[in-house]
Amino acid sequence: MTSTAEPTLESLRTQLSGAALTDGDPGYDVARSVWNGEIDRRPAVVVRPAGPADVATALAYAREAGLDVSVRGGGHNFGGAAVVDGGLCVDLSSLQAITVDPEGRTARCGGGTTWAQLDAATQAHALAVPGGTVSHTGVGGLTLGGGFGWLTGKHGLSCDNLLSAEVVTADGDVLRASAEDHADLFWALRGGGGNFGVVTEFEFRLHPVGPIVHLGLFFWGLEDGVAALRQARAVLDTLPAEMGVLVAGLNAPPAPFVPEAHHFRPGYALLIAGFSGEEQHAEAIRAARSGPAPLFEFVSPIPYVELQQMIDGAAPWGILGYEKAAFADALTDEVIEVIADFLPRKSSPMSIMPIFSLHGAFAGKADDDTAFGGARRKCLAVNIAAIAAEAGPYAADRAWVREFWEALVPFSSNSAGYVNFMAEYEADRVRTSYGPEKYARLARVKAAYDPRNVFHHNANIPPAP
Repeated sequence: MTSTAEPTLESLRTQLSGAALTDGDPGYDVARSVWNGEIDRRPAVVVRPAGPADVATALAYAREAGLDVSVRGGGHNFGGAAVVDGGLCVDLSSLQAITVDPEGRTARCGGGTTWAQLDAATQAHALAVPGGTVSHTGVGGLTLGGGFGWLTGKHGLSCDNLLSAEVVTADGDVLRASAEDHADLFWALRGGGGNFGVVTEFEFRLHPVGPIVHLGLFFWGLEDGVAALRQARAVLDTLPAEMGVLVAGLNAPPAPFVPEAHHFRPGYALLIAGFSGEEQHAEAIRAARSGPAPLFEFVSPIPYVELQQMIDGAAPWGILGYEKAAFADALTDEVIEVIADFLPRKSSPMSIMPIFSLHGAFAGKADDDTAFGGARRKCLAVNIAAIAAEAGPYAADRAWVREFWEALVPFSSNSAGYVNFMAEYEADRVRTSYGPEKYARLARVKAAYDPRNVFHHNANIPPAP
């Protein structure tokens, strides 16, 4: 930042109830850090707001100083959208207050809340809102992009369960968006990403879940890949709609439930989560056992909060990461052939290919009910992620991700995939993800609430002319 901006910066600090951090200040390096260790950006100033008024003040300062703006929720985006070199970062980690109304089955949380925090607060009342599968992910980024995980089959996307949002617009207006107020903005927030403002508070609908749920995990080696994936397909075709399921290509973790002989072994996993009692889950487990014998299995009751944190170790903070994704209608023979061909080629034992089954309540919504970028019908979200601790394997697997994705594209129903699974934001991929009609509608909402495209460090949708 130039010296001529310093008086304005001091004025900013006097106007804030929260903090403004610059290079050299205690906490600056923590504030600019994000999950992906490849990202090393230095904002000119990081504002940690005490509330929406501070966000409005920060945006006004950025406008006067001519600074780019980024918004940091959980900091978990693969592309590092949370931080921008030389700009202003609104770091919402200071906004993590949570209130739960167990009788009304609603919860409110600050824009910097993580899923681990929200799960802990709601599970104190045996309630939950559908979230993701890595607990240190931010509630904000996940929800604004859609948000799917274990509960998607039973209760839909995170954004399907959003009741209202407190939003600070680019001009500093503080709005409460809901089905009744600013309905166009509320529609766009549910899947359209961080394009429309800074969400300082989310209000969610809660559902009875847990505290104990049921998990079944089955693991096959690479040599049984085709048979394992076909068995997973058979399970997906018959699984009760309200159950959660994840198919993954990965290395077995060194977890207590994994026999030591199979620690770090590459292969395929099928995970089935049940929320409606042991008997229903047992039927699904019998179906999973009807195919080729796995190398090992783990079937057990498990606290819901532990299910939500189960794969945290596969995505530790500070790791190097890159990803691409696509939607597919099913695990067709062609898709299985591509997966079985490419999975053994990865270099890093941490690189992973999770396949999320989107079914049940997800498919019960119409395509235009929310702005979610993807058809609301039963389908699969295939994610391919290069994750490594060292530069060499990371570079090799980043190339592997790109080649794998290119081979998968001819058999996908939407090659752009899910906006939250983008490490790069090519304009054509963002447009393809939403489809022409939804994209055009989002661009009109963008023009109404952010005509200058202040919020463009994201899966950006430029304002309509």
